[in-house]
Amino acid sequence: MAVMKVIEVMANSDKSWEDATKKAVKHASKSVKHIKSVFVQSQSAVVGDDGDVTEFRVNVKLTFEVK
Repeated sequence: MAVMKVIEVMANSDKSWEDATKKAVKHASKSVKHIKSVFVQSQSAVVGDDGDVTEFRVNVKLTFEVK
């Protein structure tokens, strides 16, 4: 039987929500091994003074196996 654990991680990107999600997984994988899935719980964005989106933010849940 596998034992799984879930942690919540927030990340941002100036490109896209997809890029922010990839950054969250990549950064977490430096200290958390055996990541099996990522669930995007919420997305938000920052809008600059000129009306353009300047930053994409995600709040994700990462599931990993505890060995």
